[in-house]
Amino acid sequence: MNTPRRHRCVTATALLAAVLSVAPAFYLPGIASINYEEGEKLDVMANKLTSPKNKLPYDYYSLPFCGSDNKKDHRSKPVNLGQVLMGDRMKPTDYDFRMKTPMQCKVLCERKFTAEQIRLLRTRIVQEYAVRLNLDNMPVVIKGHTRAHRPAFRFGYDIGRSESDGKLFINNHLKFKVLFNNPKASGSGFESVPDIDAVSSEGYRVVGFEVEPYSIKHVVADSKPTKESCPVSDAMEPMEITPDTPVLFTYDVDFIESSHRWATRWDNLLEANPELKQIQWFSIVNSLMISLFLTALVGTVMLRTVLRDFSRYNALEEEDEEDVTGWKLVHGDVFRTPKYPVLLSIFCGSGSQTLWMSTILLLFALLGFLSPAYRGGLITTMLSLWVLASSICGYSSARVYASFENGQSRKLVTLGSAFLFPSLAFTLFFVLNLFVWGSGSSGAVPFTTLLVLLFMWFGISVPLVFAGAYIGYKTKPYEFPTRTNQIPRQIPASPLNIPQAAYVVLAGVLPFGTVFMELVFILNSIWQNQILYLFGMLSIVFAILVVTCAEMSIVFTYLTLAAERWTWWWQAFGGSASAGMYMFLYSLYYIGSQAAQDHMPLVSTMMFVTYSLVVSVAFALMCGAVGFFSSFWFVRKIYSNIRVD
Repeated sequence: MNTPRRHRCVTATALLAAVLSVAPAFYLPGIASINYEEGEKLDVMANKLTSPKNKLPYDYYSLPFCGSDNKKDHRSKPVNLGQVLMGDRMKPTDYDFRMKTPMQCKVLCERKFTAEQIRLLRTRIVQEYAVRLNLDNMPVVIKGHTRAHRPAFRFGYDIGRSESDGKLFINNHLKFKVLFNNPKASGSGFESVPDIDAVSSEGYRVVGFEVEPYSIKHVVADSKPTKESCPVSDAMEPMEITPDTPVLFTYDVDFIESSHRWATRWDNLLEANPELKQIQWFSIVNSLMISLFLTALVGTVMLRTVLRDFSRYNALEEEDEEDVTGWKLVHGDVFRTPKYPVLLSIFCGSGSQTLWMSTILLLFALLGFLSPAYRGGLITTMLSLWVLASSICGYSSARVYASFENGQSRKLVTLGSAFLFPSLAFTLFFVLNLFVWGSGSSGAVPFTTLLVLLFMWFGISVPLVFAGAYIGYKTKPYEFPTRTNQIPRQIPASPLNIPQAAYVVLAGVLPFGTVFMELVFILNSIWQNQILYLFGMLSIVFAILVVTCAEMSIVFTYLTLAAERWTWWWQAFGGSASAGMYMFLYSLYYIGSQAAQDHMPLVSTMMFVTYSLVVSVAFALMCGAVGFFSSFWFVRKIYSNIRVD
């Protein structure tokens, strides 16, 4: 028998094939295509167990499935950093698939469950855990239809079901459908155009993996199902789980030729339904209207109010200084070093790091490098970009702090930039990981992975922060157009005696409003363990968010200076950063409503809240940095255009 031939396309070829294909969405697959000859073995890999009621993933073999007794033979294949952090695994199963070789009622194994195993199965079934399997990097899905008769897919299949009377049934028969494509197929239509490497390729490619689960009480003879229970149907008696009752696990495999090509095999799974797209566009329009409102407000301030101020301040040189009111009156204090300059500099640097990481990450996603085919690619790329952007963090914090007077804490700023936010994130992550590890979840990060994260932090991120800070301190500091008086000017009281902090908190409503609907979509996708692949719309909302933070901060800063209050530094940062507070509060509301409905376990709730806190802090730092640098540019610009004695 000849050795099966597998043809692996290089990345460039895969990219060119994707470009030449006309598909609803363009992406660069994260792996190379594999061709299988007829009769060649297909490896079915076990990923994990996931649930919409519990955010803790579990290993496939944590339940007494077939093969769970042979742990040495089912060790996980190597996975990347993102997969480990997400709890993904790649463990072989005992399914025997052969390309284009249909099977019916193939026996997987026969098992008897103890009372303890049944209690564990009951817990997982009640929590609606689903089994995630992969075939040639394609996830197993259950195909259904929406009300508009459009195809809809659900990832994984249910373990079983629990009845109200306490009876427990297990899905012991699976009908698999493997969709395959012949690369050399030709015909009319774009979908039937042969792949670009079809000339040199032989065999078939997997383009889909579907399943239909059944609970069937097989009629067994000689450890095999008889004709009375094969082929299976919904009318057959389901398989109830009771102690020491043998359960026969079987499966069918059908191979169906598909017109979908390998380069577009993920499109059906990723394509959003029309209702979701309509809501997404409504969200974008809503965010755009907020941005346009602020743009008009900024235009009014810049073109009318500020220009009128310039004319009033510069028209008459003989105008008495006592008659001057407004923001020119505080020209001698506007660039005075703010309170806690070290902390402000660190926050601006960390926010700049997150901003650049998010921008490049979305750019990679738009180019297709973060296709779901590259499992764990989003988390891996995000961490890698965050580490590489550490130099931006050090440079930004150093430039800001070097511009302040009497900056004698440069080392403290550098160390804070390298350790403040990473320490918070890693400490929360480490403590949470202890609870996850204690629950037996596959989401627990191994010790070796923690060492990798520490190396990325101390071995790469910290040196880059130091290098960026060194360049930042060597660079010429920002120049201020006016000199600072020795004696600070008295700050007038706020209008209506409302604390300035109240304005800062309220200012974050607008930036949060631009991303609110996207946040809902993201939380729903995380909760339902679905893939959200709408990076184009997400990028539009991200751009609107940046513009909104900048414009809102400029308007807020101008109104503060016009009221002759020169303490604008922290307000410029906090006005935009407070959007992170609203994000965290909404996350708490979301998890509260879901946990009350689904009776979520404590550790799962802790995981959701911890990750929400870290993401909200990073979001606040990013928005605050955008607002601060926008206001910083605005203040330097307006004071450089007036004459000051």
